[in-house]
Amino acid sequence: MSTATTTTTTVTVTGMTCGHCVSSVREEVGRIDGVTSVDVELASGLVTIASTAPVEREAIAAAVDEAGYQLAD
Repeated sequence: MSTATTTTTTVTVTGMTCGHCVSSVREEVGRIDGVTSVDVELASGLVTIASTAPVEREAIAAAVDEAGYQLAD
């Protein structure tokens, strides 16, 4: 039995105001290769991404942009 390593990345997303926003961000970020789960906290904008390998910030930014939002600097 192999043990897979999970990498966790946390970013902050600005502009989310409702549950639909959360769903959009979760869906787009979840499409990134290697991403296994996405947890989005609406109140803080905190997005925690679990993946099988490190995810480049540019890929996350592109997915968040596709959902209609932006990463905080």
